Amino acid sequence: MTEQYGLSAMGIICALGSNKQQVWNTWLAGNNQSMQARADLVPETTVMVGAVNDCLPACDSRWPHLHSRNIQLLEAAILQIEDDLQLILRQHSPSRIAIVLGTSTSGVADGERALANQIDGEFDAEFNYAQQEMGTPAVYLQKKLGLSGPAYCISTACSSSAKVFASARNLLACGLADAVILGGVDSLCKLTLNGFKALESVAKEHAKPFGLSRDGINIGEGAAVFIMQKAPAMINLLGVGESADAYHMSAPQPEGTGAEAAILAALNDAKLCPAQIDYINLHGTATQLNDQMEAQAVKRVFSSDTYSSSTKHQTGHTLGAAGAIENALCWLLLHPNYNVDMQLPGMAVNYSIDNTLAEINLAVENAIKLSAESLQTTLSHSFAFGGSNAVVCLGRGKVNE
Repeated sequence: MTEQYGLSAMGIICALGSNKQQVWNTWLAGNNQSMQARADLVPETTVMVGAVNDCLPACDSRWPHLHSRNIQLLEAAILQIEDDLQLILRQHSPSRIAIVLGTSTSGVADGERALANQIDGEFDAEFNYAQQEMGTPAVYLQKKLGLSGPAYCISTACSSSAKVFASARNLLACGLADAVILGGVDSLCKLTLNGFKALESVAKEHAKPFGLSRDGINIGEGAAVFIMQKAPAMINLLGVGESADAYHMSAPQPEGTGAEAAILAALNDAKLCPAQIDYINLHGTATQLNDQMEAQAVKRVFSSDTYSSSTKHQTGHTLGAAGAIENALCWLLLHPNYNVDMQLPGMAVNYSIDNTLAEINLAVENAIKLSAESLQTTLSHSFAFGGSNAVVCLGRGKVNE
């Protein structure tokens, strides 16, 4: 029998909400009211961002040198799976529980504030460089839970927390861990916004994925975490595909050959044919080049009946956390405890779709009614700078959560 890798627990926080039910309800409502205008991130410019506005939990007081907003977002997601964490802590030795997280900014925003204070002549005694190190989320979580197994972060820009699914599965398959806490976390910072602004990739208002007048991305923040074990669960990891374009530092390969390679690798890994995929969460950044190449790749692989959508106009592009958050949305979509009525949230776009793009089945109407049989599997696309691509396939199991 093929080994099954179950995702038995999930916690999420992003612009859509601060827990699973809120996120599902807001996504299903199909609007982008969760996005907000901010004038404090890019000089003399107002940008739309997917910020988390709810009060965040405090960081553990034992390690103040690791505290940051990024860690608070991680805490908010981890608290949602507290009971499941306690269960695996009782079942397994601390050395047999691993942590793999994706991030791209870590605590950079705290470093920005410290630098601003330093320029103003006020030394920030509370700032520690460890707050913005890429590996800090994994280090913090390992300390908090008292674990001693493998613990590290992956930072490959926008594919960071999609790649954690492959890494977590490998740790289990190789016998290096009995359970893995995996996911991604990223927080808003000026460095990212100004960098994308310099690339002329930031939307003037709301992002318009696959829109005729699309003009760039909205940045977001958030976290999503899972527990993976080598046992079936209600939602299981079926496959992961990765590829590397190495085409350009920031632009995708125009025909989407690298994206297609990752998609086909994920399908092969899952032992599924394209017709067996029920929904695709597209990378869908709303930049000219990404949407153009992604539509081509999807068109070549899938039939015109396969539903797809981008959720970045509702969450913002959460960068290193995007893979985890968008797979968390797929987890909610597949889970009968949340998607009780078997509905597919649509993009509910209020703009014209670009008909010059390769034709794909965008779910633009909201709350499309499906049957349980027609909603069994999902793909989530993550395509990063430098051509670092990852595609994750999830599927519904037959075990009660």
